[in-house]
This record gives sequence, C-alpha cells and structure tokens, in this order.
Amino acid sequence: MQFVDTNVLIYSISDAPSEIEKAECANRILAAGDLGLSAQVLQEFYVQATRESRPGRLKHERAAGLVESFSRFPVQAITIGIVEAAMAARERFQISYWDAAILEAARALGCETVLSEDLSDGQDYAGVAVRNPFRPA
Repeated sequence: MQFVDTNVLIYSISDAPSEIEKAECANRILAAGDLGLSAQVLQEFYVQATRESRPGRLKHERAAGLVESFSRFPVQAITIGIVEAAMAARERFQISYWDAAILEAARALGCETVLSEDLSDGQDYAGVAVRNPFRPA
C-alpha cells in the first residue's frame, strides 16, 4: 500500500491546462487503488479545494462528496501517537511538522512509500520513502 499526499487529490480535480498531465497521473494513481491516506490529507484537500482564491474552486457539497469518496481507502486517524511521532520526526529530519505528520501517518498504516511532490523525491525517512509521481521520467 502506498500513501497519497494531498497534492495527489488536488491534482485529481484540476482542470487547469498547465496541469493536464498531473491530473491524468493523479487519476491513474487513485484508480489503481491499494492506497492509504490520513485525516490530515482529507482536511487539507477540503480546505484547498474550497478556498475562495482557487481557480475552479469546488462548492462545499462537491468537496465533501469527494472526501467521502476518498474515504474508501484506509484512513489513518490523527492520534496522540501520530502527533508525538511527528514532533520527533520533525526534529530528526528538519522538516515541517505537517510533512512529518504525513510520514508518521504513512508509517502507522504500514506504507513504505509516500506519493508526494512536496517532500524530497527519493528520500528515505527511516523506512518510509518518498516518490514524486509527477516528476518527468
């Protein structure tokens, strides 16, 4: 199982001409299944998809429906254990707390790979590797 970061979900709804390839890639990833995500990822998706300044902004009903749809994948809850592990990972790897929380949620779900364009492509964070699925081959 691979863990998907928020940007995969955001690209899956993009209709921007400059993001066509990323949108297609994101939708292939979501269609393939065997993915996990976290409550944090769902929260971030909803906030980003509905923010007023976003071109192609989604209405609440559509965004909420997509959050429900994405919940078909295993979703890691935000627990005190995740928070504590993320604080430690933040310090250890010198990354943002939010990125550390993504890594620790992935670890808690048993995912060895995080699909993200926000973390360092190819970096291994103590057994959880990051792969940028949008990076040109």
